[in-house]
Amino acid sequence: MESTFVSSIGAYVTRFEQDVASYCTAQKGVALVNGTSALHTALNVVGVQAGDEVITQSLTFVATANAITYCKAEPVFIDVDINTMGLCPIALHDFLDEHAELRENECFNKKTGKKIAACVPMHTYGFPAEIDKLCELCSQWNIPVIEDAAEALGSTFKGKALGSFGDLGVLSFNGNKIITSGGGGAIITDNMEYALKAKHLSTTAKVAHSYEFYHDEIGYNYRMPNINAALLCAQLEQMDEFLLNKRELAEDYRAFFDKIGVKFRWEPNNSRSNFWLMCIELDSKNDRDLFLNAANNEQIMARPIWQLMHKLPMFAHCFRDNQKNSTYLEDRIVNIPSSYRPNGK
Repeated sequence: MESTFVSSIGAYVTRFEQDVASYCTAQKGVALVNGTSALHTALNVVGVQAGDEVITQSLTFVATANAITYCKAEPVFIDVDINTMGLCPIALHDFLDEHAELRENECFNKKTGKKIAACVPMHTYGFPAEIDKLCELCSQWNIPVIEDAAEALGSTFKGKALGSFGDLGVLSFNGNKIITSGGGGAIITDNMEYALKAKHLSTTAKVAHSYEFYHDEIGYNYRMPNINAALLCAQLEQMDEFLLNKRELAEDYRAFFDKIGVKFRWEPNNSRSNFWLMCIELDSKNDRDLFLNAANNEQIMARPIWQLMHKLPMFAHCFRDNQKNSTYLEDRIVNIPSSYRPNGK
């Protein structure tokens, strides 16, 4: 506040970009106003255009699919893995094997004739998807990977930070995330060309000059304010404590639910979760609904997992595979209060 730089220019924006990139073991970070704008920017950076197709999952928060449509592209919904709740490598392999072909080193859907311009796997609730297999598959087909790690800051897979596997990773700092400034998002990447492009697009595509205002393409005012970046710098310093606190809560929940025979969702193999949102898996949709009604009647904030994207009116026309696992999880997963507990209580 004393610096008077509280808007979109200031030292804390630069500092946070450096700090978050370092934390995620990436070469470069770009701060943005929220996670959705980061997704939209990342899609633009890899060249997604009107009429293209973008592979993602139907079991996700709506922002993932919305950002694709902002580019006037179309989501292609592939099923998730039952254990990770993230995009399934087997389902992705099967889709590409049946539908994809390479033309002049670019991937196209041979049935629709549209370019498959990107793949956006999402780490559901901070539980790591098998992101190494997904990236390997996409590399074989020359499909850029934008890793939706909006819920996954602090989670790792095989010892590596989520968000750092794809060509670009996207983070969110919304009010309910592990760290927050009330809003905020970021892109992380090892590709300096992508980082510079993201920064340019998110700052209204203004060409640097001491006083002239010249913009060389359509850009967006997606800049993170300096005051928000300062809050995030302070929050990031406490990250280890936040993660430990969440893990202790998860362990308490697991012990409790084990005693009563309810499955508490734990981190998949080879991964370490941030336990951003903790969830239980009930035996049926009827059990799920009974639990939700009982909990909310007692003022306990329990929520179902998201409705599948292909069931929403704006995405009902989009391609989807059988969605067997996604439907199973939609009917059974409930997230339960997962907040940081002051003094571990």
